Amino acid sequence: MSGDSPNPFDSDDDDNSKNMFGNMFGNMSGNIFGNMPMFGDMMKMFNTQGPIQWDTARQIALVTATDGQTEPNVDPLVRIEYANLARIAGMHVHQITGLGDISTASSVEPVMVTPGAWAQRTLDDYRPLFTQLATALSSHQNEPPDSSSEGDPFATMFAGITNMIAPMTMGMTVGSMVGHLAKKSLGQYDLPLPRPVKNEIAIVPATVDTFAAEWDLPLEDVRMWTLIRELVVHQLYSITHIRDAVTDMVQSFIAGFRPDPSAITDKLSNLDSTDPSELMESLQKILGDPELMLGAVRSEEQNHLQPQLDALLGLIIGWSDHMTDAVGSRVLGNPSRIAEAARRRRLESGEETIFVEKLLGLHINRQQVERGRNFVQGVIERMGEGGLAPLYVSAANLPTLSELDAPGLWLARLEFSADD
Repeated sequence: MSGDSPNPFDSDDDDNSKNMFGNMFGNMSGNIFGNMPMFGDMMKMFNTQGPIQWDTARQIALVTATDGQTEPNVDPLVRIEYANLARIAGMHVHQITGLGDISTASSVEPVMVTPGAWAQRTLDDYRPLFTQLATALSSHQNEPPDSSSEGDPFATMFAGITNMIAPMTMGMTVGSMVGHLAKKSLGQYDLPLPRPVKNEIAIVPATVDTFAAEWDLPLEDVRMWTLIRELVVHQLYSITHIRDAVTDMVQSFIAGFRPDPSAITDKLSNLDSTDPSELMESLQKILGDPELMLGAVRSEEQNHLQPQLDALLGLIIGWSDHMTDAVGSRVLGNPSRIAEAARRRRLESGEETIFVEKLLGLHINRQQVERGRNFVQGVIERMGEGGLAPLYVSAANLPTLSELDAPGLWLARLEFSADD
């Protein structure tokens, strides 16, 4: 994936639709838009290039993550403490997991960020993914119009309006989702997707401290546990075939969306009011309904992919949970209270979780995570820690759906035996 898509408003039909939209509201602009600068700014966004209005995404992500408040800088002493803890955590992560080399594992830099900064980093890191999502959801813009709407000027007009506001809508939706995630994320892998390969991990110390206080947990232990978890996932995703397997499957899921162009058109065509303020209120309600605005229809292709994606993410999370527990037990003694609190927190449903599940297919629940943990434990019970080594070698060695529930089948496929 590279860059933004071409401007979807290059066709003559879309130009005519924009003119009709302008004519429709132009005479009212003095009464409405003059008193609504936010809506006026929104109108300027309609000419954006590409499938997402990124300025909108950034603004909404920041406001959502910070509740519109100025964020204080991270205390330099906190930065120093995390840097010291990270060197210890990195050494033990390497020794327990065997991933990477000791110099690399112990030199990963913890970068302290605020929720607002976390949101901006996340938009940057996942920009190609969100762009692909927006492209998939707006693919109907280049499709020929439905024969039933041919010759209907109002249908054409509202279709043009839909095309014009689609990039801004995607910016609003993505920004809102990322902003909500930023408010509860402890580190950069709360959203369990690979990030661009860097020798650093982002930690949100204010949220870590809040988590420790809410669950009455020792603060320094929670900070260390968070570093261990982030380093473990970071090391797993440093393995190219694992990073690629997750990325490719999420991209395939996204590409499977089948947009419904009539979702927004039907609503807009039913707007019926001679009162400008009522009309604008109705329009704003439509603009504020993400599901309606996206108009995404889940396809059979996605239904087929979902169990595979669930299984792969379940394996990644269960695998990383096992490693985090192993490292945590060595460093912290008994971190079970921290681990259980963090996992319960991870599985709590919320607005941001619903968005992630619908848009990216990240349907993560306790059952899926337990499947991954049980697979890892089943392999270790039969073959010891070395039994997991094939997972580090090739994507072909990742378990199938049936093997995830029967580690013995996986070992048999790879021709393991107790004598090896």
